[in-house]
Amino acid sequence: MGKQLDYNTIYAIFSKFRESEPAPKGELNHVNAYTLLVAVALSAQATDAGVNKATEALFKVADTPEKMLALGEDGLIEHIKSIGLYKTKARNVIKAARILVDEFGGKVPSSRAALVSLPGVGRKTANVVLNMWFKQPTQAVDTHIFRFGNRTGVAVGKDVDAVERAIEDHIPAEFQQHAHHWMILHGRYICKARKPVCSNCIIAEFCDSEDKEL
Repeated sequence: MGKQLDYNTIYAIFSKFRESEPAPKGELNHVNAYTLLVAVALSAQATDAGVNKATEALFKVADTPEKMLALGEDGLIEHIKSIGLYKTKARNVIKAARILVDEFGGKVPSSRAALVSLPGVGRKTANVVLNMWFKQPTQAVDTHIFRFGNRTGVAVGKDVDAVERAIEDHIPAEFQQHAHHWMILHGRYICKARKPVCSNCIIAEFCDSEDKEL
């Protein structure tokens, strides 16, 4: 775990990210708030590419909670059985769809408390939906962000909650909206776990990690 970087260095790092990619996008395909919620819930312990492959046909027939209920758990399983833990995920998606219809008028709520009350929706999933769809400056800490934050010193913490707080505390407000996407994409493609691609890193000059390979 690295040492927490100072404000000026973090500002310089995120300025580089913004200059390189002003409006980073998540890689899960979706057409509305509901399909985003489903896609993120399905992505737990699965790759975005694998989820996109499974949901391509699914979202053509079930892009609302009402249509998902009409499809039913068995019908949903046929679409997502290539994804890990698909039985549990299918059960949760159907339960969540019922709650959305009965308690939220078929709409995806824009509060974290309401979102995490849904089956299969944890804090990370809620934060992704709040950030990507409702444009709230929430931070969804996955393995890539946890590694990047600690390795570089951008957001240091012993667990995901601590890293989330570190992001909120140390990354300047003007970068908060896109912070987690910049970090996820950098962690996924450049600051990788086993062999970081430091030669292609746009923020290498600010990194003192012992994993650095130049």
